[in-house]
Amino acid sequence: MAEIGTDIEKARAYLEAGQLVAIPTETVYGLAANALNPGAVAQIFAVKQRPHFDPLIVHTDRLEKAMQWIAAIPAPLQQLAEAFMPGPLTLVVPKKDIIPDIVTAGLPTVGLRIPSHPLTRRLLASLNFPVAAPSANPFGYVSPTNARHVEAQLGEHIPYILDGGSSQIGLESTIVAWNEETQKPIVLRLGGIPLEEIEKVAGKVMLQTHSSSNPKAPGMLSAHYAPRKKVFLSLEAALRIYSPQELGAIVFKEPLAVLPVANQLLLSPQGNYTEAAQRLFAALREIEELPVKAVVAPLLPEEHLGRAINDRLRRAAASA
Repeated sequence: MAEIGTDIEKARAYLEAGQLVAIPTETVYGLAANALNPGAVAQIFAVKQRPHFDPLIVHTDRLEKAMQWIAAIPAPLQQLAEAFMPGPLTLVVPKKDIIPDIVTAGLPTVGLRIPSHPLTRRLLASLNFPVAAPSANPFGYVSPTNARHVEAQLGEHIPYILDGGSSQIGLESTIVAWNEETQKPIVLRLGGIPLEEIEKVAGKVMLQTHSSSNPKAPGMLSAHYAPRKKVFLSLEAALRIYSPQELGAIVFKEPLAVLPVANQLLLSPQGNYTEAAQRLFAALREIEELPVKAVVAPLLPEEHLGRAINDRLRRAAASA
């Protein structure tokens, strides 16, 4: 079973030796490997049971350092980098050949992220290579937001989990690429930075957040983020199959009147989108412990982080 601790030197030694380490970020916990070591990266796919056509994001501690591994950043994406890095933003940019094809699924671009979690930034600053780090969970399952989540899912397969406490944001990073045809930024995954904030910096952006195969960025597959119970977005649809007593619910701020209150998890009684985002993945795990057969998860208003939360709920429902 993996050791859990806060020893950056131990984490660095494992990464330098080509082994996997779970790392905390402000979004979710990641499963990290030396991104320049194809053998180490291959272990990520094996441990997560992740398809090789799904590209990985590389992480480092400074944009200037990243220029060793990426070819260029279009000016509008540079503006986003200056506004939101370090933070929950990933930019898809042209890569240099030093980044192995296994990281990018053979694409000429790579997702670049500079996390803001202080413990992981110190770890990344001590490395002379970037790390590839998708979420530290089995492929398609709920992303982990603390070290114990990682231990429960992957603890038998990795040597070390760097414990940085609970993730502050709880949703994966927003992914933005550059569309050569339109000469505009395009959002490939909604995430920890609301769309409104992206557009304040970059102007109106395009959205392409789903892909059935060969995605351009992580988290674009239509079915993802699922607990091991069927998820319904509609209470009416769930009640056609199950009785109210057989149903649990994950709701924004108010319980559903027809379901037992004890079987419902509230994301934010105050109606706060940030709190709801922080709670989402933990709620998807907690609902599995309740004595229910299926889950109702009504969509939130399509604004602020509600858009990203709804994106995850739609994919959870598609996975079931």
